[in-house]
Amino acid sequence: MKIVRFSIGKKTAYGVLNNRTIETIQGNPFGTIKYSGSTCKLSDVKLLAPCVPSKIVCLGLNYQSHAKELKQQIPQTPLLFLKPTTAVIGTEDKIIYPQMSQQVDYEGELGVVIKKKASHILSKDVADYVLGYTCFNDVTARDLQKLDGQWTRAKSFNTFAPFGPCIETELDPENVPVETYLNGELKQKGNTNDLIYSVYDTVSFISNVMTLLPGDVIATGTPGGIGPMKPGDTIEIKVAPIGILENYVAKP
Repeated sequence: MKIVRFSIGKKTAYGVLNNRTIETIQGNPFGTIKYSGSTCKLSDVKLLAPCVPSKIVCLGLNYQSHAKELKQQIPQTPLLFLKPTTAVIGTEDKIIYPQMSQQVDYEGELGVVIKKKASHILSKDVADYVLGYTCFNDVTARDLQKLDGQWTRAKSFNTFAPFGPCIETELDPENVPVETYLNGELKQKGNTNDLIYSVYDTVSFISNVMTLLPGDVIATGTPGGIGPMKPGDTIEIKVAPIGILENYVAKP
């Protein structure tokens, strides 16, 4: 099931995407999904970020290949940081290149969307707390990350948390291809079987640090191959079972 959030006219709603048709659902998808009986064409709506998180929890250095390319040691525990919700955009939205940065990088990732309140849960129980999965781009001002020595500014600019185009509820997170294309050229090609900390272990770990709420998003880390984007570029994050998250880099 592919869950989308969309706007049509002045209305914003959730729905389930079947081919090119959206079946609208009542309320939100975090409980029992009930269809409203109305449908609309995908071509008639604007897809939004597929949920509204209270927080976005991200992982650094969580792929073997990424740790190798940066020549950094594997973290002894998952390396966590947060992105603000003001950074959220959806597919086909613009990533705005901040004036104070000279190098803005893409980082294609698998995102996890939480279904219900989760606190101190075990890895074996994580699947019960996950609504589904999405494509995520952990956009990073790399020069500012190096300059600051910590990551808040570099990761937090408006538009630096694109995710979408949908939430796929049927997916095995242990073996998922993650690819990034810059202007149509393949730049990242990874698989979640290369994760240092698995999706289930990661969600469990985070839930023992902070309570996760319905709609919260976890970005599980990026494979090797990160690199810069420039205004005018098109960046695509592809996770085959989910779809393609496409964004355009623009000047302020």
